[in-house]
Amino acid sequence: MNQEYKTLLAAVDSSEESFQALKKGFELAKENDAKLIISHVVDTRITSSLEQYDDAAFLRAKKYGEELLENYKEKAINSGINNVETVLEYGTPKVKIPTEIARKHEADVIIVGATGINAAQRIFLGSVSENIARRADCDVLIVRKSTD
Repeated sequence: MNQEYKTLLAAVDSSEESFQALKKGFELAKENDAKLIISHVVDTRITSSLEQYDDAAFLRAKKYGEELLENYKEKAINSGINNVETVLEYGTPKVKIPTEIARKHEADVIIVGATGINAAQRIFLGSVSENIARRADCDVLIVRKSTD
């Protein structure tokens, strides 16, 4: 049985795993003639601690997110996706993506890259993709880095 998705949410950052997930989102959006939402969450846990030392840290993170989303939207359009939008939010990605963004946009699936963190880092930080999968009401597709 094939699952038909109408609204796909690709959660992105600047990692290679994230870009692989986005490319998988392109494929699924075309196969299903679906809407693709590309979202980036500025992690306020990081920017708020940096602001103590540099007031412009948050503005740089915001600008970076806007540029990242614009670049990825252009790639989506160039790959033949007609219905694409971007969402820039602020907060903790592993919570914000599944509990707010996906629900607000009624996503049928969240597409996210698998992170390359090791076991020790995972104990302290927790995997974003793992947390998204646990909190999401919809399907979650975790894409691994291509071995090509």
